[in-house]
Formats: sequence, structure tokens, C-alpha cells
Amino acid sequence: TAGGGCMKRQSGITLIGFVIILVIAAFFIYTAMKLVPAYMDYLNVSKALNTVATQSNSGNMSVADVQRQLDTQQLSQYFADEDIEAKNISVVSMPNGGSSLKLSYDKKIPWIYNIDFLVHFEKTVALKMQAAQE
Repeated sequence: TAGGGCMKRQSGITLIGFVIILVIAAFFIYTAMKLVPAYMDYLNVSKALNTVATQSNSGNMSVADVQRQLDTQQLSQYFADEDIEAKNISVVSMPNGGSSLKLSYDKKIPWIYNIDFLVHFEKTVALKMQAAQE
């Protein structure tokens, strides 16, 4: 038509919308970068507990032997997290007469300025044989 009365409507995302999406994505990526290493350490700890539980089936190990094996081999072999110490791992007697290894620890992860994440990890693994009582 004469006089230019026909305008095309623009479709798609605006620059402001793109920046908002970018900021939200950066927020989640930064948070994941802070949390993923703690969860990877936890997976390695779980692997160590499973290894000790499997190895304990090979002989007649006492509760003290299991704890000694965790202290000397597993803690240094699978992970190097200063929040996980031998005191966080215990041997628990089960009602059915068996024993299990229990790990429980907290990890404080700095995030932004004075805001931290506090993540609690807990894992229990049944021993394959009943640990002899001393």
C-alpha cells in the first residue's frame, strides 16, 4: 500500500533476553563446577568402601583389621580429601549378626563471597562376612 502502512513483526530473542539466559546458564555452570568435585570424591570413597567390603570376605578379619585396612590403604589410594578422615568411617554391627562399614562426613564448599554449600555424605556398605569380635 502507499504510505508504508505495512510493518513486519520481529520474531526471535532480543539481546536482553539472550543476556538473561546467559546469566542463568552461567549461574548453574558455576554452581556445578563447585559441587561436582565433591561428588566425584564421594564416588571414589564409595568405591573404596566397596573394595574393602569385598576384600574382607577373603579372610577372617577382625573389626580392628578392617579399620586398619581403611586407614592405611583406602584413604590414601582412592581420594585425597581433607574432610574425610578415618574417624568418619566406622564398623557397625547389624541386627542379623553381620557388620557393615559406615561413612558419614560433611563438606563445606565455598561458593560466592560469604555463602557456602554444606553437603552431607553418608554411605553404608555391608561386609561380605561377619567380622570377628575381639
